Amino acid sequence: MLTLFGSAALAQDAWPNRTIRLMVAFPPGGGVDLAARTLAPKLSEALGQSVVVENRPGAAGNIAMETLSRATPDGYTLLMNSVPIAINPALYKSLPFDTVKDFTPVAMVASAVYVLVVHPSIEATSVQELIALSKRKPGLTFASSGIGTPPHLAGERFKLVTGTDLVHVPYKGTGPALADLMGGQVQMMFADALGAVPHIQSGKLRALAVASAKRFPGTPNLPTIQEAGVSGFSVSGWTILLAPAGVPKPIVDRINREVARILPMADVKVKLAGDGSEFGANTPEQAAAFVRSEIEQWSAAVKASGATAQ
Repeated sequence: MLTLFGSAALAQDAWPNRTIRLMVAFPPGGGVDLAARTLAPKLSEALGQSVVVENRPGAAGNIAMETLSRATPDGYTLLMNSVPIAINPALYKSLPFDTVKDFTPVAMVASAVYVLVVHPSIEATSVQELIALSKRKPGLTFASSGIGTPPHLAGERFKLVTGTDLVHVPYKGTGPALADLMGGQVQMMFADALGAVPHIQSGKLRALAVASAKRFPGTPNLPTIQEAGVSGFSVSGWTILLAPAGVPKPIVDRINREVARILPMADVKVKLAGDGSEFGANTPEQAAAFVRSEIEQWSAAVKASGATAQ
């Protein structure tokens, strides 16, 4: 028995001794993917082993979550995900995993700001003009990164509080949604700032407001939706690094420490500034408590919106 315990300790101490897989629950092109691809080379350097990013999109992150739940809890399979992990328990009638019991939150990586953007052809340069337009021409389409994602629920809440008739068009991630929005196939979207700001700056999208309670430093002249006259409206998100349940605590703590050390780096802050990487200095226990609280809050939002997974 002592030999077995000794072998386990040696194996744990040797971690990592091979490539680490960092899955992303969404396609390339969004804030979660950018966060993963920004952290991966820094983690590779810190840990002395390759950290390979693998996109596993689909079902609002559930495909990647199920894959992670079945992975060996040895620290060699990780996942970068976001708010849907707190939304999906209320959105889906059943899930092939337990969001609280089957995963180990490692670290909160970034907060997410969502920007209300429209195609430049839309005859609206403010939130109030958009509301007026949507009432004159019911049926404007809004894209999202998937059913039950924050951009979807933000659109549903916007409909409720403004009395507008909007049609939801879900995509398998931010990248495809933004591509169709810029192509004019859909007309508006609540897009994460990391993915949207470059297209706003290039003129491919027009920004009307930010959905968060406070203005976004990356677009300081852009009002919040509340400032634009829609009282009580606030939606924000976050990015989290997860491991399967059962990963040895020393490994979880090691990854957490490295993430906390990496996030304040100047070159990392430049890339993640759109999401304001204010997280990072949090313990795995704090990250777990945060997820539990978010599940409670988003469950209430899902019920209020009437949204269901198809």
